[in-house]
Amino acid sequence: MNVAVTMFCGGRGAASITRGMLVTPGVGLSLVINGYDNGLSTGALRRYLPEMLGPSDFRKNLLLHLDPADPAQAALAGLIEHRLPGGTTPAGLTAVVEEIALRRGPFAALPEAAREAVTADLRVFARHLANHPHGLDLAECALGNLVFAGAYLRLGRDFNAAVDACVRTFGSPVRLLNVTNGENAYLTALRGDGRLLADEADIVAPQDPGVITDLFLLREPLGARRRAELESLPPGWTRRVLGRERAEVTPNPRALQAIRDADLVVYGPGTPHSSLLPSYLTPGVADAVAGSRAAAKVFVVNTREDHDIRGLSAPELVDRTLAYLDDPRNERRTVTHVLSHRTPGPDAPAVPEEILARGEWAGARWVTADLAHHDRVHDAERTAGALLAIRDEAALARVR
Repeated sequence: MNVAVTMFCGGRGAASITRGMLVTPGVGLSLVINGYDNGLSTGALRRYLPEMLGPSDFRKNLLLHLDPADPAQAALAGLIEHRLPGGTTPAGLTAVVEEIALRRGPFAALPEAAREAVTADLRVFARHLANHPHGLDLAECALGNLVFAGAYLRLGRDFNAAVDACVRTFGSPVRLLNVTNGENAYLTALRGDGRLLADEADIVAPQDPGVITDLFLLREPLGARRRAELESLPPGWTRRVLGRERAEVTPNPRALQAIRDADLVVYGPGTPHSSLLPSYLTPGVADAVAGSRAAAKVFVVNTREDHDIRGLSAPELVDRTLAYLDDPRNERRTVTHVLSHRTPGPDAPAVPEEILARGEWAGARWVTADLAHHDRVHDAERTAGALLAIRDEAALARVR
């Protein structure tokens, strides 16, 4: 079996599905991701390098193939996720880099090629920080993000080239693709009650019940003064003002090609309003999905609710995906199947009984299977197997 799978995802929501696909022989996996993450240390890094998108979701996907039982691979994973302690200075970062270069400390088992690449990119970032020491608190910064930032600086501030470089450094078998050409943009949202969610961190944070109704990609982040101005306006005016400040982004041609050439397109689980729906706003993505050769285009329902989807049922989440992909009636077969856990828990997006009985929503076939792991995430092998079975059945039906 040789199956090209392209999945829209974020950092962790679809991690188990990725792992399941990676251990399935004959599957070639492409992950399409956006870089709008703006939380905590990632947000601090983006403020320090204001032209750069957020690397954290890419970083999280760089370690999914690594085996913790293998000392060299465990060292790679540990470095990607290692966070600098509070009080780390630029000189302290340089000391960490030289410790890695000398094969000392917790990362001594790094494979030689990866050690050389990591050291080179961290040195680039450390030199930049030494020359521009103000504006970044290194506390809690992930070393993997700083490797990424060093690659970004070394490669002429080309975000997508930095993604490719880090894929090579950490030996990922996944095609990791930013959905855009790397233009910087900042995610903002409005809720139905008129509340403004100023950035991606606000969108994914715990919040009062209230449905998000609008997403915007802005040219500049909303500072405190600008946020206060917008919050003083009626919601309709805020919507119009934010619409005029939209960033112009262009699609990554390789991401579009991966969508068009896929045998299976997956709309992965996760935080839709930060990880998934913003990717669908990218020009060209909707047409690439509509023109894909994929026999199946499957929406995977979350096994549990995230903060950004409180109050939305599973069918409503499918409708959001269709609307953002400019196919609200599913006339272009943007979604051919919906896959949900057979017995969703009380905190999972609701699936009405009549939909399960009918086995259909918005022209897409609704499929249920035993998907959830004991910790309420998707079981890797069962979910990957269910997705590939849907693809195989759809491909067979196509040739009949």
